[in-house]
Amino acid sequence: MDLVITQELARAQSQQDEASLKRAYELIKSANLGRSEFDPMESFSPDLFVLCAEQALKMGHPALSDDCLRMYFKVKGPVTQFLGRAHLCRAQLCAPKSTENLEEFENCVTQYMKAINFAKAEPRYYFLVYNASVLYWQMVRPFLKPGYHHHLLSSFSQVVSVLNQTAEEDKEWRAELMLELLDCYLQAGKTDEAARLCVTAAPFIKANVPHKYRHIYSAMVRHGLADELQLAEEKTASTSLAVTYHINVLKAQLDKNELPEDVGAVLKEAYGHLSSYNHQRSPAVREEKLLLLFELARLSLALKCEEIASACLSDLQSVHSRDPGKLIEIECLECELEASSLESKLKVYVRTAVEMQLSIVQRLDVALQQAVRLGEPGPIHVVCATQWNTCLPLLQHNLRRQLRKPLSNVADALEKADSLMVLLRCQVHMEMAHIEEDEDRLEPAIQHLQKAVLLDSLGLYQDKLTRALNRLRLCTMLYQSPERAEDKAIMAIEQAKKAVPKDSVRKKRALLVNAGLALAPDTFQIVLDSENEAKVSMGKVRGRFTYLFAKARHHMVSVDKAAGHLRRLGAENDKERIQIWAELAKVSRKQGVWDVCRAASRFCLLYDNVKAWGARLLERLDCVSQTRNALSGGKKKRGGDSPAQDAWGPSEVTLQRQTSPSLLRTFAEVGFISAEATVHLLRSEGVELNNRPRPPEDLSQHSAGYTVESPEDNAQWITYQTWIEGLSQSAMNSWLRSAEIGRELQEGWIVQNAVVYVLNHNYHLIVAGRQRELVDTLDHLLSIVKATGHSRYPTVLAMLCNTLARGLIIKWIPAHVPEKSKRPVRSNLFHAPLDSVASSEVRTAVEVCEFALNPTDGPVPKEVLPISAQQQLIATWVKGKQLLQQQVGPRLGVDEQSPNEDIDSVTQVLVALEMYSCNGLGLMDFAVPPLAQLVRTASECGWSDPLVELQTLMRLTCFAHAARDHELTMLCSQKATQMGIRHLRACDPVETELVAEMLSTTACIRGRSIMENLKGRKQLRLAAAKAFIESAKFGGIARSSALVMVAARHYWNTWLPFLSSAASRRTTENVLQRIISVINKTEAKKQGKGKVLLLHQWPTADSHSGGMTEEDRHSHRHRRGAEDDLTLRAALYGLLFHCHADRGDWEGGLKVLDEAVQVLPRTAHRLLIFKHMVMVKAKLGQNFTMEIQKFKDEREDYLAHMWRRLALNSRSVSGQLVCHHNAIRALQKPENEWQKVEYILELSEWLYYKQFPMEDVIFHLKWAVDILMLITPARDTPEGAEGPGQDSSWLGHPCVAEEPLSTPEAPESMVSKDMGTVPVEKLWSVRQLEALARAYTLLALMVSPSAAGYEEYCLLAYMCLRRIWQVSLLTAGKAISESKIVEATGSSHLLSPHKEKDRRKQQSAATGKQLHDAPASVEEWASYCCPEGVMSLFRHDNSDFTINPSSIRKPTYTLYYLDHLVRALQKLSLRELTVPLLQLGAAVAAAVVDSKSLGDLYHLRLALACSDLKLREAATHHEEQAGRTYIYDLEQASCRKEIALRKEKNKE
Repeated sequence: MDLVITQELARAQSQQDEASLKRAYELIKSANLGRSEFDPMESFSPDLFVLCAEQALKMGHPALSDDCLRMYFKVKGPVTQFLGRAHLCRAQLCAPKSTENLEEFENCVTQYMKAINFAKAEPRYYFLVYNASVLYWQMVRPFLKPGYHHHLLSSFSQVVSVLNQTAEEDKEWRAELMLELLDCYLQAGKTDEAARLCVTAAPFIKANVPHKYRHIYSAMVRHGLADELQLAEEKTASTSLAVTYHINVLKAQLDKNELPEDVGAVLKEAYGHLSSYNHQRSPAVREEKLLLLFELARLSLALKCEEIASACLSDLQSVHSRDPGKLIEIECLECELEASSLESKLKVYVRTAVEMQLSIVQRLDVALQQAVRLGEPGPIHVVCATQWNTCLPLLQHNLRRQLRKPLSNVADALEKADSLMVLLRCQVHMEMAHIEEDEDRLEPAIQHLQKAVLLDSLGLYQDKLTRALNRLRLCTMLYQSPERAEDKAIMAIEQAKKAVPKDSVRKKRALLVNAGLALAPDTFQIVLDSENEAKVSMGKVRGRFTYLFAKARHHMVSVDKAAGHLRRLGAENDKERIQIWAELAKVSRKQGVWDVCRAASRFCLLYDNVKAWGARLLERLDCVSQTRNALSGGKKKRGGDSPAQDAWGPSEVTLQRQTSPSLLRTFAEVGFISAEATVHLLRSEGVELNNRPRPPEDLSQHSAGYTVESPEDNAQWITYQTWIEGLSQSAMNSWLRSAEIGRELQEGWIVQNAVVYVLNHNYHLIVAGRQRELVDTLDHLLSIVKATGHSRYPTVLAMLCNTLARGLIIKWIPAHVPEKSKRPVRSNLFHAPLDSVASSEVRTAVEVCEFALNPTDGPVPKEVLPISAQQQLIATWVKGKQLLQQQVGPRLGVDEQSPNEDIDSVTQVLVALEMYSCNGLGLMDFAVPPLAQLVRTASECGWSDPLVELQTLMRLTCFAHAARDHELTMLCSQKATQMGIRHLRACDPVETELVAEMLSTTACIRGRSIMENLKGRKQLRLAAAKAFIESAKFGGIARSSALVMVAARHYWNTWLPFLSSAASRRTTENVLQRIISVINKTEAKKQGKGKVLLLHQWPTADSHSGGMTEEDRHSHRHRRGAEDDLTLRAALYGLLFHCHADRGDWEGGLKVLDEAVQVLPRTAHRLLIFKHMVMVKAKLGQNFTMEIQKFKDEREDYLAHMWRRLALNSRSVSGQLVCHHNAIRALQKPENEWQKVEYILELSEWLYYKQFPMEDVIFHLKWAVDILMLITPARDTPEGAEGPGQDSSWLGHPCVAEEPLSTPEAPESMVSKDMGTVPVEKLWSVRQLEALARAYTLLALMVSPSAAGYEEYCLLAYMCLRRIWQVSLLTAGKAISESKIVEATGSSHLLSPHKEKDRRKQQSAATGKQLHDAPASVEEWASYCCPEGVMSLFRHDNSDFTINPSSIRKPTYTLYYLDHLVRALQKLSLRELTVPLLQLGAAVAAAVVDSKSLGDLYHLRLALACSDLKLREAATHHEEQAGRTYIYDLEQASCRKEIALRKEKNKE
């Protein structure tokens, strides 16, 4: 029978025939029952039970196998190997189906232990021990996941121990199990047991399986499982061990967050050992080197040392491995390196970086497909881990949908490989659930969550997964309403989430309010109505602050109701409710329903207040206890009793300890949202965070004598103000509480977010220099940051420390600093030191800056602090040093042991720049390096931030210009311009304005430096103008109106000397158009005000922050006297108009003027534009009525001047006539009578020229004479100047002096028609007499010589001009006499009385004869020569009673009419009357025109007249006066200069 059964089993095994197996089983079963169909009495071997059970198990019939084993153990056969095999078979049958079934696991392990214990007793059964170990390893593999290793330790150690006892020949298998057991010990935290295992395992593996020794050596080094000296000694024997030692030492330090400062050097040393490792000796060495390169590369990437990682990657690629698995891993490493280079840009989600990261994801997805086809688990796990790390930064709401396929492939690959990376698989399925939910695929999302629940071996996400599954289940419910209040709230929130953006806020709010009402039906609506203005009750008496007071009181009372909700509810479903309230707050914030957001946040944080109140009190009391112990000199013991424990007992402490990290994290997030929502409430009240509210204006009407009440004395306003301040404090406390939670959880990202929130929402205080108000908060945050670590966030730490340091020092910086003069200001070496309080605060600020600049926390190499943040810290640090009167060392603040020379040189340059900016301000001056050396250092060092480099070059340019070093200024500005333009083409829009602003400032400084070193070289002036044009262009790109106007002003001043030339104006036309265009565009798009944090918030020697120098700030003007930018813009438009006018393009000029009117604001500056516009329209014959109305509010003389200009430019005769009359009509005031006379005379000339009736011409001329006769000079006669027989009472008659002029149209009504009634001899005003002479001359010239009045007009003109001689000589004689008397009085005491009396008589007689008396006859006039003293007095006198430039304002006009009068008198044969006139012409030429040539001309005319009168001596005298030289040297030089200028203009 044994043979038959054996044959059936053999057939079943060889042919996998189930029928044979069943026949054998039936035979065995029937035999066991004693009913054999062959021989009932025949027995068979019990071993067949085991063989049949094994075969049944192999063929998938566990029931048959189990029945056979049951029969075998029931029979109790002989003790043979089949007993052990039976135990092994039973162990396989009872293998656990799930890791959750630990009872089955224990039963299975028991069977294996029975087999092993049976087999180890007999050497012949040792093979069973080996088989048991293999089967055991296969069974426990699912338990090799986090959280389950401790279940294996006992049985696994026994298996390894028995294998060692039996001296198993498969040494590699024993080594493998030893390594796995070591890993289990380490994962379970059994370090001592692991160390004991290493004592035996390490020598065994080193002796028998040397290629695996590196693995156990790595574990011993990393976890400290052996003596350090022994391990260090072992590394010297092998290159691979040396590299392994360095790698694992760094890993151990990284695990403890205690990396050394020289981590880069350690990595380089490890790479150096690895580079010398010859991999061509054998395939094993080559394989080992590849593994080490992979390990070193990944560690370098983890430590942000991309240089070493790149070198390792290059070595891996150079090995030329043919293993497809290794090639896939190399591809993964290459992708990791590329992703690492994108990390900084990916943090801010730069579009290009995100696109490149997605391309890396696609490459890894292809690599994963290759690994799956290859079928090796190693490459699959490497690719999946790399893909997950690459996808992590992209798991944002708007990006993760693009990761659906890659993550799905990762999940499938790991599931097919039955990977033990369960945590990774769990996280992947969770993210896949999010992605599916975003696309409304709820069933796949639920499946992914269910898989994640099974894979969460540590229970890290159980609560989250359970809630998510419940939420999705509720989302799938149709036409059903959940019973639980929590489920109702969840369903309402989910419905609100699905609202589309176009849905109304009312609809979204209704759903969110329903969620809140479901959770807190008793108080939620009350809290929500705290912000409902309709619920505010103001009462009957209403004042200025009544509404604000009622609003504040209503809010405070309503909000207080929320606390009662939690007291009534208790701890029912508290964890679930916390998450629902948090979700409601998040959704409300996302959808902009701020009142619901605030209410939900308040209810959520009620739970945190209950849990944290006791803990905060514990901390407070603990601090008090520590302080008392410190004062008493004692030390507090750990674990000792504290007053807090006595006061509160263990309940509160237990409650605090039971709060899970996930709940605390939720409280932190909701705290952020609550604070942000509170800030939104403050802004709705018109108040920024931490600002005080402004009282509203009192718009009500009050009776006379009403006294306005001060808001500070009003109780209602104080209540409202207190409420606003309480809201600000609440927001700040929320952020601080979130930071405290981050410290408790040791999660730096929470703390950093709290810091960012505080800094961002208080940015208005920081910009305004009010950091002092934030010192306490920032100091508390800094202590929290120090406690949680800050290495991953160096920029945030720098901003925090800089703001805190500035808040500490800004109060102690002197507010009034002397302005910087042209010469270097001597430093105040004896500046008073700070007091103790100030010194302590400033010293603390310096320490804070030094901490941020040289942090010691975190992994090294830490993230390098950006230069921009470092620059802010350095500026604050240097200012603090100056306040403390501490000099900076010769290394300029750089540590002597610092390894990074590039960073050191940059730091030195920045420190030196700040020292320069602090010098010369009345405080202590730093000892600074020379500027040339600083420029050289800045050029040699490596800059990681091009913006800071550009700013540095700009500041160096500024300092070089201030030092009057033109060459250095040009060098720095040239470098800055080249570098800035190159960066401007590649930078993003955010940086463009900053770069352009610095380029504008640099170009402006370059142009100013060129102008200061001009030395008359025109080409340099052109270069300076070009620099200012560039400055304006870059200022326009920067959208800085101030920079553009400064550049335009400098350009105007530079080009002003050439603007008088039409050719020069023609060359500037295109430039003017560009500048005007830039100005207009910049004015339309100005920069935001007050939103930029300046590098310096205190006075500095340079002024780069504002874009203008101090000189520019104090001289916003150009040479034409304009004081503001509008005047300059109007002048630029005017110049551009002149460019069109030069070539006669009046239409184009009018377009320019129209544009100016459109863009310039409605101010008086547009009058220049309107002035040109009316002129052009007059020339073009267009209507200018609207434009001339713009001048109605101007002075009447200016308006009259405009009408006169219009008359000169008008096309039609009628238009000219109207303009002339309007010009005369505009002059109504007495002080404008002189200008009115000139316009009337001009009109008469125009009427005569246009052949108007002679009556009109004569009428206007007589009108002018009448006005002149009625003009009362400021002073009638010179004091004491009346001659004998002259009565001065007529000119002072009140009726004449006060007679008004009614209208220009009726002059006849004002004076007598008889012009001879006013004697000329009584007029003393030379200006009046000169105007009358011109008017009479015009009358004589315009009437016919045969007319009756012709001779009379000529004689009247002659009388006026002769009266000028009389008045001038009389006044001059009197003035000279008085001056001589005054001079003589000083020396009269030296003479005797008689001699003094005689001298006075002689002087008086001589003076009266020479000066007072005019020549009486023609002979005397012919030979008369005006004394030099009189001529000198004429030149320097400003009165109206002598011939001088003040009385004769148009000397060429006077001489022109004088010549006409002379010719008229000659025609009348009155030649003797021409001599006094020609003498007057000579006097005017000498005293007023100051032209000797012109005087000689009149002397020659006098000589000719004397010859005609037969006065030969006089003629000879005048010829001698003229001399032989007719053009003198000065006049020749002046003519040559004018000719040269004209030639130069013609060349242009």
